[in-house]
Amino acid sequence: MPTTREAIFAALLARLQPLAAAVLRDEILPERIPPQGLIILRDGQPGEPEVTLSPLRYHYQHRAELEVVVQAGSNRPSAFDTLIAAIGSVLTADPTLGGLCDWVEPEAPVPVDLPVEGAAAIKAAVITVVLHYTTASPLT
Repeated sequence: MPTTREAIFAALLARLQPLAAAVLRDEILPERIPPQGLIILRDGQPGEPEVTLSPLRYHYQHRAELEVVVQAGSNRPSAFDTLIAAIGSVLTADPTLGGLCDWVEPEAPVPVDLPVEGAAAIKAAVITVVLHYTTASPLT
């Protein structure tokens, strides 16, 4: 049986899978970026939970990260914007990930252009996604 944290990450990954971009979890950036873009889900940091007693509960604001990368030649800005908007639509369509989270809260991306020698530049950003959830133990 997966932990609450792992169930949340599996649900988030499943929500992102139908997007046009390739979606990976905790992988290194590949040498070639797929034409529709790439999203890499990183576990991020759970942070220090708030603790309530009776019953004992740990309330997390886990800061996961989505690395979003597009290398689409001349339409790179448009492709990047379309992918970011699609991620936003997926996250706002089910902000509790089927009831696994109290709330999923994406933060605004800060895009950067990365030059690539001999190829089209890469447009990338990290989107922090704050996952608000409660567990009975920091290990579950």
